[in-house]
Amino acid sequence: MRMRSFKVVVLIASFTVLQACETVQPLYYWGNYESLIYQMYLMPGKAPPEVQIERLTQDIQRAEGSGLRVPPGLYAHLGMMYAMQGSVAQAEAAFAEEVRRYPESEVFIQGMMTRVKTQNIQGVAL
Repeated sequence: MRMRSFKVVVLIASFTVLQACETVQPLYYWGNYESLIYQMYLMPGKAPPEVQIERLTQDIQRAEGSGLRVPPGLYAHLGMMYAMQGSVAQAEAAFAEEVRRYPESEVFIQGMMTRVKTQNIQGVAL
């Protein structure tokens, strides 16, 4: 009888451990976003704006294709890359999309927009 009880306890414990190992679908599709940020700050010159724009745009398309959201800040970063290229209209569109998706970023994005409009941020070394 004791052996049977022991087997039941081991079976229940195993089931509980396996339940804890269940994976949860991620909330965001991160794609190249984190590696681009890393390269931009730690390996200047490795990720020029045009490369980052291309990769971030691909990430956005993949996220939409997979049904996942892009992480907070991705559109803001994309807007900053457009601004660095001198594409102010595209920068504004990307910033607006960041605010639409993450309204809590509005104050930060407004500050970025002010800097884009009042300062020439082109030519900033990456």
